[in-house]
Amino acid sequence: MSHSERKRMVKRDHPKLSISRQCEVLSISRSSVYHVPKPTSPKTLDLMRHMDETFMKYPFYGSRQMTTHLRRQAFK
Repeated sequence: MSHSERKRMVKRDHPKLSISRQCEVLSISRSSVYHVPKPTSPKTLDLMRHMDETFMKYPFYGSRQMTTHLRRQAFK
């Protein structure tokens, strides 16, 4: 059973089992029940796309060279 399926099994309004106990029984972390993922901003997606393209062209770039390249391209 996947983590997502086990997470869906947690019932917040269960009369006898707390959320903590349900998570323990299902072997999932309690924080994963409360976590609401945020969508990735278009600006971040554009930066990631540009980094992917740059890395495909210059696979030998390390983090410092990539940072310098991005700054030259007006990414902050």
